[in-house]
Amino acid sequence: MTDLLPRWAIAFLLVAATFNPTPYNYISWSLHHGWNTLSVAVLAGLLLFAVWVVFLRATLRSIGPFGMALVAAIFAAAVWVLHDLGVLTLENDAATAWLGILGLSLVLGTGLGWSHVRRRVSGQADVDDVEDN
Repeated sequence: MTDLLPRWAIAFLLVAATFNPTPYNYISWSLHHGWNTLSVAVLAGLLLFAVWVVFLRATLRSIGPFGMALVAAIFAAAVWVLHDLGVLTLENDAATAWLGILGLSLVLGTGLGWSHVRRRVSGQADVDDVEDN
């Protein structure tokens, strides 16, 4: 668990920095102010894209497309249960967007930390984890 939490937090920051329902995200900023500082918008966009590539590649290598779909389905089922129990309403568009951000960051965070969890549970290291001597 201690391996997953920091990785999820970093994934959450990446997703929220890219888009969130507030004006404080890359997409909103670049749409409204990016033309004034096009070079900064392009550089920031390329940096975000590079981090997305690293996170998605690590997630795909760790849990694969099936694992990504499974984590997303578990999150969606949990949201469905909370909605059916009346704990969660989906009327607010901003809250729904934050739920989507949370779900995507959980998928990425699980993928980033899964190798560490698997190593602790099974005691076996992945081939990628073995250092060359």
